[in-house]
Amino acid sequence: MAASNSSSAGKNGTNPLEAMGAFFSKQVDRRKLVTSEKQALSTRLSASGDAFPGSEHRPADRKRWMAELGADRVRVHQVVWPGTHDSATNKIGVPLVTRPFAQCQSMSVCEQLAMGTRVIDVRVQEERRVCHGILATYPVDVVLDDVRRFLGETESEVVILEVRTEFGHEDPPEFDKFLVDKLGEEHLIPQDEAVFHKTIAELLPRRVICVWKPRKSPAPKPGAPLWSAGYLKDNWIDTDLPETKFESNLKFLGQQPPVADRRFFYRVENTVTPKADNPVLCVWPVTKRIHGYARLFIAEAFAKGLGDKLQVFSTDFIDGDFVDACAGVTKARVDGTA
Repeated sequence: MAASNSSSAGKNGTNPLEAMGAFFSKQVDRRKLVTSEKQALSTRLSASGDAFPGSEHRPADRKRWMAELGADRVRVHQVVWPGTHDSATNKIGVPLVTRPFAQCQSMSVCEQLAMGTRVIDVRVQEERRVCHGILATYPVDVVLDDVRRFLGETESEVVILEVRTEFGHEDPPEFDKFLVDKLGEEHLIPQDEAVFHKTIAELLPRRVICVWKPRKSPAPKPGAPLWSAGYLKDNWIDTDLPETKFESNLKFLGQQPPVADRRFFYRVENTVTPKADNPVLCVWPVTKRIHGYARLFIAEAFAKGLGDKLQVFSTDFIDGDFVDACAGVTKARVDGTA
């Protein structure tokens, strides 16, 4: 009998069947937790609704929603900037094989900007290719060309372009000079804290705030064409639980100064992230757990007295309704109703 028990145990003395049972039990508990948190957000939406100052606003042309509000009326700190997370992943990986595990946007950067996106998040590796983790896609030139094209098609839309070296990679050589050359210094708004209280009209014809976040290379200095990492901050947490992320976003937003007193951009990401201990690892099925609650987040931020702190609001797989919500709050601020 003892020999039989010994032969059925693993090298560490654990019965493989017991280990498998524990694993599946954990997966069941995890799925129950995810379902519970999804239901909790749904209940909150049903109970309180998602109205907020400006929530009924719909831009006539999302491509030019800033111009529609008036370049001489809108100050930089008043804008709620609709952003995308991992913006340049529309063609990453192999379709139907690796792409579902890394793709966070289905549109090109140019299409996102035309949709109304005003904050672009791009990660690069040593060879100047866009990447997400270990997967690389097209050269970053594609993104920069898209930004240039959008600038050429509009007159007073301002874009925040964040470019960072991806974790686990080295900085591309002389990348700061490359960014300035590709974007054109005539388009770049120099690093200057006075920008936050200027109107868009006062910034023109310069329309790009480019934040360069290298891992080891020197950071851009005040007055330089590029902005340093400290001017775009967030408190990202690594979770696939939607209400946990929702509450974390509210907590950290509450710790920030009001936008009128702030000399940096603060980002809230309405996203959740696939986790290795969960059987669902593709981005869309996971992030859609929170995707539909962007308006609820804005409504709760105002209800909790945090409406004057919301600034950069980002999402996976951006859509027009997300842009409209951000433009609506911006309009309310400019009109003095928020």
